[in-house]
Amino acid sequence: MTHAIHTDNLTKKYGNFFAIQGISLRLDPGDVYGFIGPNGAGKTTTMRIIATLLEPSHGEAYVCGYSIYESPRDVRRLVGYMPDFFGVYDDMKVIEYLEFFAAAYRIKGPARRKRCDEMLQIVDLDFKRDAYANTLSRGQTQRLGLARVLLHDPQVLLLDEPLSGLDPRARIEMRAVMRRLGQTGKTIIVSSHILPELADICNKVGIINLGVIEYSGEVSEVIRQVRGQPLIRISVAGDLDEAARVVECQPGVESVETNGQQLAVRLAVGVEDYSHLSTALVQAGFAIRMFCEDEINLESAFMVLTKGSGVKI
Repeated sequence: MTHAIHTDNLTKKYGNFFAIQGISLRLDPGDVYGFIGPNGAGKTTTMRIIATLLEPSHGEAYVCGYSIYESPRDVRRLVGYMPDFFGVYDDMKVIEYLEFFAAAYRIKGPARRKRCDEMLQIVDLDFKRDAYANTLSRGQTQRLGLARVLLHDPQVLLLDEPLSGLDPRARIEMRAVMRRLGQTGKTIIVSSHILPELADICNKVGIINLGVIEYSGEVSEVIRQVRGQPLIRISVAGDLDEAARVVECQPGVESVETNGQQLAVRLAVGVEDYSHLSTALVQAGFAIRMFCEDEINLESAFMVLTKGSGVKI
């Protein structure tokens, strides 16, 4: 299967300074890739190269099988690139702004107005269709920019810091839009310097620092690597110390600690099925009030994976 995005050893050098070095990515159709790193880490440089707006010093990149060197026009037809900051035309209404760019994409006649109206609905901005573009809030302007890059129905979206500078409500609304786009099968790279902004919308993540990718992979794999020994929290009706004695003699249990009104049960590495613990407690006459595994969120996982790397997330 052809990767939606395939980069091989992408490097961009300015004199003796490496903006990015050895960037290799493999993203499939439908992937939503959270590109995380501090300001100046190389996120924008990578995205601009994929969008054919910047030529690398070394390496190669493909979009849906098309080379950025050999087929840049084909790549541009497949890519929608949204920079972190962009201008709008003061004397244009929102619908006029979109129709202007739709015309540039050679979308003609009634199909042009229909396409613009559809994009406004996708980004929840149809109620502003007749407002002037320069009267929009920062969040609404970001959504208008997203509508613009969706006009030609690109297969790949490159969104550079789309949540930057937004208020809490605008960030929530923008994340909801991106989540819906991810469900349509488009491949999305969305960058940010704040990990929690992307944690709930991505299936893959990468962290970049000083032009080098420190980690890249599935969200589930990130969490699996950090999880190590699962921790189960149990609350029962009855003598907690007696419940601890019942649990600690069960197979796969490494340690049991009493934490307030709960048991903290550490399992041995590799143990995935722990349903026998609840069975043992019930058979011993205990009513179970709570039985759950401690969750590891993406932010906690990256704090472990990047310990000592100097990356701030």
